Amino acid sequence: MYRTHTCGELNINHDSQDVVLCGWVQKSRDLGGMTFVDLRDRYGITQLVFNMETNPELCGKARKLGREFVLQAKGKVRERSNKNLKMPTGEIEIESTELNILNRSDIPPFTIEEDTDGGEELRMKYRYLDLRRAPVKNNIILRHRFAQEVRKYMDEQDFIEVETPVLIKSTPEGARDFVVPSRMQPGTFYALPQSPQTLKQLLMVAGFDKYFQIVRCFRDEDLRADRQPEFSQIDCEMSFVERDDILNTFEGLTKYLFKKLKEVDFSEPFIRMPYIEAMEYYGCDKPDLRFGMKFVDMTTTVQGHGFGVFDSSEYIGAICALGCSEYTRKQLDELTEWVRRPQIGAKGLVYARYNPDGTLKSSVDKFYSPEELKRWADATGAKPGDLILLLSGEKKKTLPALSELRLEMGSRLGLRTKDKFVPLWVVDFPLLEWDEETQRFYAMHHPFTSPVPDDLSLMETDPGKVRANAYDLVINGVEIGGGSIRIHDASVQKLMFKVLGFSDEEAEAQFGFLLNAFRYGAPPHGGIAFGLDRFVAMFGGQDSIRDFIAFPKNNSGRDVMLDSPSMISQKQLNELQLILGGKK
Repeated sequence: MYRTHTCGELNINHDSQDVVLCGWVQKSRDLGGMTFVDLRDRYGITQLVFNMETNPELCGKARKLGREFVLQAKGKVRERSNKNLKMPTGEIEIESTELNILNRSDIPPFTIEEDTDGGEELRMKYRYLDLRRAPVKNNIILRHRFAQEVRKYMDEQDFIEVETPVLIKSTPEGARDFVVPSRMQPGTFYALPQSPQTLKQLLMVAGFDKYFQIVRCFRDEDLRADRQPEFSQIDCEMSFVERDDILNTFEGLTKYLFKKLKEVDFSEPFIRMPYIEAMEYYGCDKPDLRFGMKFVDMTTTVQGHGFGVFDSSEYIGAICALGCSEYTRKQLDELTEWVRRPQIGAKGLVYARYNPDGTLKSSVDKFYSPEELKRWADATGAKPGDLILLLSGEKKKTLPALSELRLEMGSRLGLRTKDKFVPLWVVDFPLLEWDEETQRFYAMHHPFTSPVPDDLSLMETDPGKVRANAYDLVINGVEIGGGSIRIHDASVQKLMFKVLGFSDEEAEAQFGFLLNAFRYGAPPHGGIAFGLDRFVAMFGGQDSIRDFIAFPKNNSGRDVMLDSPSMISQKQLNELQLILGGKK
């Protein structure tokens, strides 16, 4: 056999045993008459020892080893004189008696250490080397454990894992599809699924009342740290359920995963916050509740005192930053420039310091008396030592800007720690959103989302006010998953298509397969999908999902290791009857 043990399992209990290890050279050290080699595999590192006095030929061979050489080493386990108790194998070493070089290695383009000198693009080009690094390797192992625990929980809850097709029909709404031309049906195209949405609904019609799968999904959209063109979902659907049934089931999954993988217990039910409340008090539909700074509407409090910026604003909102009254003028000027950045979009920032001595000092002192500034403090709950920050303008633009300011202050004050988790459900989203450019409504989630039953009568009279029977799981300001109760009644589905501007013919052409299925007894059903990559990255304490994916793409959607996407041959283009550079 190549090895008797791995490089991470030997300890003092194996003293005097003859062993065979295999792995890669992490590093070697020559110390006069002794040479030490750290041998690494995915389980850990074990130190090999070569003695010039007892075996000069073998020691000479060890001194010629390069980093990342692949070795087989035979020898005897012995207790180390200088123990390293930070390593699982740090109490022992291998007194080597035989060394076989299984493969040599070129000098790696970056150091394969926990803290490497390789930039992200270089690491992605040589991803197979990057995966040898302990942090990245551990991320992939965490992802594996996470997926296994998901399957355990879902199996215990009587869910059935069903695979759905990857080559499907292109449908409107959502992001752009990736499309695949068909050679056998020239001029036609498959689409890669953005989500198995219609397929899991068909499984409900088929009687599989509890379905799930960990599924690969694809979206042709602009990328960022937590987004990839291909990603994984924990996709779930249930029949004969109402909203609370789904929330309770998957709140249970979330608590189970935190307990198993993070040893975090949630004893209380998750908060349930209506969308309108999330927007009014936090300026976004995924509020980070690890800290306070809830918005306060100051419009009526501050208007009417001659300050034109406020008096001409539709909305003035404030947050109270605890313990920040000692912010210097330079810091406040820098913060003002920060909110003026194009990605934030505020025109300026007004502040009021509540000094420890009880006095209030504002950037607009000449318009407001001390008594009026005290009313600011009372309205925001500010105490001596706090800082009040205000933004103003059009409400729909000021709320998101104030949200960004709140998050920035939370980060500056160290309130957004990676070891604290505050989950909540955001519920009752708008069903539809109006687009001024096209002068039509679009589904805020997807066209199969059911309206809240009480709002169904508004579908034809005032569709913009209809709430969706939808929900998102948000943890620490990150949307981890989302779903909805689905429309199972064909008449309601046709009404939804009508509001979205689909003719009967268009609806039939795009979704006829689903509408036809509904004619054969569709049960009430609903579901949810979790972003597995984001979920695992959160468990790993990181914002970027890339290091939790074995072979990710860069920000341009390229795989720099495989040099993909790339051109295909003219023969392949001819087979697919495709012409490049032709008319659109």
